[in-house]
Amino acid sequence: MLTETTTRELPEPLSLRRMVGPGIVAVGIGMAAGEIILWPYLTAIGGLGLLWLAFTTLAVQFVINMEIERYTLATGQTVVAGFSRWWKGWGVVICLAGAFQYVWPGWATSGSTVFTYLIGGGDPVWITVATLVIIGVLLSLSKVVYRTVERVEVVKVALTLFFLAVVVVFVISLSTWGDGAKATVTEFGRIPDGITFTMLLSAIGAAGAGGVHNLVLSNWIRDKRYGMGAHVPRLISPITGQEEAAGGGDRYTFPLDETSMGRWKVWWKRANIEHLVTFVAVCFVTIGVMSLLAYETLFGRGDLKSDPSFLRIQGEIFADEVGPWLKLLFLAVAAVSLWAAAMGLLDIIGRVASDFLRRNYLADSARWTEPRIYLTVVWAEIVLGSIILLAGFTQPLGLLIVSTCAASVVTLLYSILLVRLNTRDLPAPVRMRGWRLGGMIVAIGFYGFFAVAMVVTQLDKL
Repeated sequence: MLTETTTRELPEPLSLRRMVGPGIVAVGIGMAAGEIILWPYLTAIGGLGLLWLAFTTLAVQFVINMEIERYTLATGQTVVAGFSRWWKGWGVVICLAGAFQYVWPGWATSGSTVFTYLIGGGDPVWITVATLVIIGVLLSLSKVVYRTVERVEVVKVALTLFFLAVVVVFVISLSTWGDGAKATVTEFGRIPDGITFTMLLSAIGAAGAGGVHNLVLSNWIRDKRYGMGAHVPRLISPITGQEEAAGGGDRYTFPLDETSMGRWKVWWKRANIEHLVTFVAVCFVTIGVMSLLAYETLFGRGDLKSDPSFLRIQGEIFADEVGPWLKLLFLAVAAVSLWAAAMGLLDIIGRVASDFLRRNYLADSARWTEPRIYLTVVWAEIVLGSIILLAGFTQPLGLLIVSTCAASVVTLLYSILLVRLNTRDLPAPVRMRGWRLGGMIVAIGFYGFFAVAMVVTQLDKL
């Protein structure tokens, strides 16, 4: 199924300052399960020998993410809509995968669990349900949904970076920095004892972004008015704003003349810089410092459980060694960070599903506009997540591992589809080639290796 392509002018490139945003949203949502829980937990039980894997994952994700942005910059269409041009089933598979990945409220539950450590008690389940409802109300009342999500994630990233600066000064020793640098170089390619392939697949799915999370860069850069995305209406709340968004819509193309190609080169360069600085660099610093922090405070302890309770232990260590103020700061930043991630994840599945459903099945419906589909999906996720929690599935780390393993498998699938999309469905001057194509092949091999290894390991156990 191929859609009509309309020729429009490629807009003048935005300044780099005005382009900043999508990378921060991506890192703000991603800077949670992996950076605060999974990678520090792996470091606490296995040492610093896996830092190489985190940094390799970020490099691979940079290549993948820029290919997602390339397609939308050039066409104004999301990559999920691009996949669906060949076969609607790809969109169905990705929407179902996203629903499976994010219906488990591991991020919100983890945030609520940490919040109980902060206030000294409470029921994480009911706190999580209340948090999910509050998030749903905020998204429903946002005039331009992207702006609300961006503002929340910017505040979260700023708070997290402030905390990291504090622990670098007051907690992490020079010897730990040396151990981290040495382990990253000398233990490259090695997997510490006690770390299973399931945990590894979960960790790479939680390093930076992962799964459907990456794909929504298409929607975010479109709402930020990148490239041909400027021709596509933004997602507006049907409650507080005029319903503007029109779904995936038909693709746009621009004349391949000297003026347009000059503009394209500037768009592409600035998009790469924005993502490298706001996403890759911030994730690199966050995973590195949080892992060093876990190594400094927790490595070698025999009382760590496979749940977020190790964060409470860290908090007590901070209180004893630095002061109660650092414990309060740590737990507050962790709780806010995880809740902000939960908000972003609800936005993600709402965007992917509404874009796909509106474009492929409800394009002629006057009732089911994209904003209405978006809010319906968001509230359905909130209801399902609450049911899961109230049914007794409340172990935060277990929920996170399910979600992040699914993320890695989904990333493998759409990486293969991206190669076909950006080498066949774009005009020759803007399509993927050279080292970018080689990087995508490496990415497929990277995610494929760990996914196959996990399956083989599970079959051996059976």
